[in-house]
Amino acid sequence: MLQSMTGFGKSNGIFQSKKVSVEVRSLNSKGLDLNLRIPSVYRELESEIRKLLGEQLDRGKIDLGIYVESQGDLSSGLINVELATTYYHELKRLNESWSEAPVDYMSLVLRMPEVLNQQVPEINEDEKAFIMDLCLSACQKLTQFREQEGQALQKDFSEKIACIRQGIQEIIVFEPERIQTIRERISKALGDLSDVRIDENRLEQEMIFYLEKLDVSEEKMRLTNHLDYFLKTMILPRNGKKLGFICQEMGREINTLGSKCNHSEIQKRVVDMKDNLEKMKEQVLNTL
Repeated sequence: MLQSMTGFGKSNGIFQSKKVSVEVRSLNSKGLDLNLRIPSVYRELESEIRKLLGEQLDRGKIDLGIYVESQGDLSSGLINVELATTYYHELKRLNESWSEAPVDYMSLVLRMPEVLNQQVPEINEDEKAFIMDLCLSACQKLTQFREQEGQALQKDFSEKIACIRQGIQEIIVFEPERIQTIRERISKALGDLSDVRIDENRLEQEMIFYLEKLDVSEEKMRLTNHLDYFLKTMILPRNGKKLGFICQEMGREINTLGSKCNHSEIQKRVVDMKDNLEKMKEQVLNTL
């Protein structure tokens, strides 16, 4: 199924006294561009999370954030209360013995050695599994979002391809007129050369050769094949890059049609086909 590269997924959960949420956002990108915002307590899971994102999301500019909304009593132990109290009394006693004015003892105590516990608490295997499950769930929700956007893209692609196909059919109507106009123009130009003898057989051979060079049957056939191939490819998963290559081939055939068809009405159809193709190219950039 066709997927957009744009999406959002969020998953929440509670582990013991922690309430954790994981958010994943995705934008279009040529490759996989990961940006993670992870609390230090979960930093050891970064490599596993990166691997998970690569397997689940394949491509895109991915932003993942893990947020701990409440930690309950996990704040206990961050301050060495006994040592801080000792520092406080000692500083206060020393300040009073010097008869100095009262100061902000709190700021002084917090700057003293070993008052603040800088060690990151370790997480057990159950909590690791809990976080990875949240990340997986957020990725799956983002994928669902991508699929919904992909359905809209698929419908739009089908409509634009139908317009290009209609343009090919309209060109066919004007081809006999185009060829006749070319014949008449050549014949008139030669007729104006009254002092030149013309070999009618050679003229007919040269005119056939010239008209064959201006024939667009192969271009129309190849363009039609590219349209069919695009429709078959877009229903396959993760083929956005291939769709881009197909669009390039379609562009070459449409440009050749425009250069060969020296006819005002055909040129109008070619311009419409180019317009639809350019819109497809823009949307393919956001296709996984």
